[in-house]
Amino acid sequence: MPKPNANDRKEEINRTAWKACDTFRGVMDSSVYKDYILTMLFLKYLSDVRRQHVEELEAKFGKDKDMIKRRLARERFIIPETATFDTLYTKRDAENIGELINQALDDIEEENKAKLEGVFRKIDFNNELYLGETKDRNRRLKHLLEDFEPLDLRPKTLGSADIIGDCYEYLISRFASDAGKKGGEFYTPSEVATLLARLLAPKAGQRVCDPACGSGSLLVKVAREIGSANVSVGGMENNNQTYALARMNMFLHGLDSARIEWCDTINSPKLVEDNKLLHYDIVAANPPFSLDKWGAEKAASDRFGRFHRGIPPKSRGDYAFISHMIETATAGTGKVGVIVAHGVLFRGGSEGKIRQSLIEENLLEAVIGLPENLFFGTGIPAAILLFNKGKEKARHGTDILFIDASRELEQGTNQNKLRPQHLDKIVRTYRDFQSVEKYAHRATFQEVRDNDFNLNIPRYVDSFEEEPPIDLKKVKKEIIRLENELIEVRTKMKAYLEELGI
Repeated sequence: MPKPNANDRKEEINRTAWKACDTFRGVMDSSVYKDYILTMLFLKYLSDVRRQHVEELEAKFGKDKDMIKRRLARERFIIPETATFDTLYTKRDAENIGELINQALDDIEEENKAKLEGVFRKIDFNNELYLGETKDRNRRLKHLLEDFEPLDLRPKTLGSADIIGDCYEYLISRFASDAGKKGGEFYTPSEVATLLARLLAPKAGQRVCDPACGSGSLLVKVAREIGSANVSVGGMENNNQTYALARMNMFLHGLDSARIEWCDTINSPKLVEDNKLLHYDIVAANPPFSLDKWGAEKAASDRFGRFHRGIPPKSRGDYAFISHMIETATAGTGKVGVIVAHGVLFRGGSEGKIRQSLIEENLLEAVIGLPENLFFGTGIPAAILLFNKGKEKARHGTDILFIDASRELEQGTNQNKLRPQHLDKIVRTYRDFQSVEKYAHRATFQEVRDNDFNLNIPRYVDSFEEEPPIDLKKVKKEIIRLENELIEVRTKMKAYLEELGI
C-alpha cells in the first residue's frame, strides 16, 4: 500500500473542513459557527482514531469482544460506540439530531473527565437562536455531518501525525481573519508565533506558559520549536469558548498533559500552587493591546505582589500582563517574550516608571519592531519585547539590542506577511547581538538612560534612506519631450474630430 502524501492529504482535509462552513455562512457570524466546525472536526478525529484501533484489535483478537472492550478502556480517549461520529451520521435524519449530538459530547466528556471536563460546556448543537427552528436546524446539522463524513482521519491514512493539528490551526486562522478585530483576540498569526518561538529558543525538559493563550496557537509553536514531547505546557484564557478551543488544540497536537485554565490572568490566575504563582522557563504571550478596566483598582493589594514596580493605568493593561509574565519567569534563567503595541515603548507616567525599573534591573534584552498590518483587526505595527532573567550570563552585560524589522515583509491585499527569509534575518541578528547599519543597534545602558528610558526604536536605529539625487537637467528634457508628444497627440485628435464633423 503506497504511503499517503502528507501535503495532498493536508490540502484535502483543509479544503473539506473549510467547505463545511458553507452550511452556516449567511446564517451566523464566523465567530459563532467556528465552534461548531472545530468541535465536529475534533469529534470526527476522536471517532476515526477509535475506528482504526477497533479494526486493529479485531484483526488481533477476532471475536473476543471482552478483550477488545478492555483494550479500548485503556485508550488515550474513551469514546462510547453510541457517541462516535459514525453513529451520529447514521442518525442524521433524526428529528432530534441536535440533542443526540449534545448527548454524545456529554457522554465523551463524562468518560474522559480528567482530560475533557468542560471542553464542550459552551457548545450547544440544539441552539435555536443560532441554528434556527427545528426544521432548519435539522437540515443544517445533517449537512454538517454529511460534509465531514467523507474525511478519513485515521492516523494510518494521514501520512503525518501533524496533519490534523495543522488543519485545526488552518481553520482557526481563517476564522480569525474573518472575525477581524475579534479574531485578533484569540489567534496570533502563524509567522509571528513562529518568530517568537524561535527567538525564545525553548529546550527539551523546560516549562513553557502563555498567560493569555487564546486558542493556543502560540503555545503550540513554542512547544513544537523544542522538537520533542519533553515539555510541560501551561496557559490561561479568559474567554470560555476560546479556552475550549485551546484545550482541543492541545490534544490535536499531542500535548495531552497541557494545563490550560479558564480564568482572568490578572485578577484571579489559576496557574497557582500553594498560594504561589507557578514559574516557567519560557513565558510567551500576545496579550490584548491596551486593555481597559483590567483591574487596576485591586492591583495595590495583589496577593502575589506582581505590581511592586508600579501600577499601570486603569485604561491600559499592557504592563499588567508584562508584570505578571516577569514574575512567573524562573528566577535566574527564565525568558519572557511579549508582543506589544508601540505605545508600550515610550508612554510616560506609571508605565514609564515600570519600564525604567525593568531596564535598571537589567531584565530587558531586546526590542524588535515589526511591520504594520500583520495582526488581525488592527493595522498598527507591533513590537516584541524580550526579557531575560539570566541576561548577565548571556554576556550581554547591560546592553539592549534594538532591531527595526518594520520593512521585513511581503505585502498582501488585506494583511502583510513575514516570510522565512525575514524571520531568519531577525533571529540571526538577535543571536549575533551586534549592531547592523540601518537595521539594528546594540545600545548601552547609558544610551537608554540618556533617552529617559524611552525605547522608541527610531531613537536607536537610523533606518532613514536618502533619496537618490535628482538630475534637474534630465528632468527638464523629459518634460519638454512629453509636452511635444502631447502637442502631437492633440493635433492628430483635432484632425480626427474634423473628419467626423465634430
